[in-house]
Amino acid sequence: MDAERLITLSRSDLAESRAVPDIMASAWQAQCLAQAIGDHLALFGPREVRGEARGLGETGGRGVVGPDHPARRPGASAASQLSEVLDPRGTLLALGALLGEVGMALVGVACATDEEGLYWQCIEAIDAADEAGDRVRVMLRRLPVPDRSRPPERAEAVDAADWAAWP
Repeated sequence: MDAERLITLSRSDLAESRAVPDIMASAWQAQCLAQAIGDHLALFGPREVRGEARGLGETGGRGVVGPDHPARRPGASAASQLSEVLDPRGTLLALGALLGEVGMALVGVACATDEEGLYWQCIEAIDAADEAGDRVRVMLRRLPVPDRSRPPERAEAVDAADWAAWP
């Protein structure tokens, strides 16, 4: 499944989460997704972002809670369904928004809890989401901006009629 679709599903899941375990599970899913996207872009993404994408993969993994934590839902994470990143720029923009939302949701949990362990777990996850967001912003700056004044490149030959129709 395409990364942007998975991010949309993850954002929706987070927005619908009301109870602390659901918020924590959504945050865990988002961190797994950031890790998977980072790993994917490190292997298959544009050369300009591969180094930073490796760092995103590592940072995303740092914010993931352990397998024995109750926030982890049974079954595979949505990140395991990632098969492609069709639009790196769009994916990174959407991932940055998701990470920001995760950070805000975790701040709410941290502020509302009296449990010290949960508080510190939230702080660590907030830090990881923030660092992942920083890496996403660096990658966005490194991606070349598409030149909208030029026609899109095509594999087939372009004839004069095609150029004449170009705005």
